[in-house]
Amino acid sequence: MLAPMARLLVVKATAGADAPERCSQAFTVASTAAASGVDVSFWLTGESTWFALPGRAAEFELPHAAPLPDLLDLLLASGKVTACTQCAARREITPADVVPGIRIAGAAVFVEEVTTEGAQALVY
Repeated sequence: MLAPMARLLVVKATAGADAPERCSQAFTVASTAAASGVDVSFWLTGESTWFALPGRAAEFELPHAAPLPDLLDLLLASGKVTACTQCAARREITPADVVPGIRIAGAAVFVEEVTTEGAQALVY
C-alpha cells in the first residue's frame, strides 16, 4: 500500500481590519488545519500585513471570532508565516519590525509553495 502524500495548505490572507470577516476566516481555516496536523504556510498580504507587527493582532476585534493573537501564535508554532515583500515595503515594514518567526518573502516563494506537488492554495 502506498503511503499518503504529504500535503501543503497555503493560505493567503489579503484582508485585515478593512474586511474583518474575511480576515478572520483566513486565520481560522489556517490555524484549524495546522492544529489538525496539516502542513500550513500562511501568507499575510495587503492589509493583513499589519498583523506581522507586534501587538497588531491584539487590536483586531470581531464578535464571535477566535482571538487573532491566539491563532497567529498557533500558526507560528506549527506552520510558516510569511509577510509579502511588496506589501511590507508599501507599509514601511522591515524584517526588524516583525514578530519573531515571521519571514518576509515575495512572489517567487509563494509560487514555489503553491506549485509544490499536492499543495492546495486558498486566498481570502
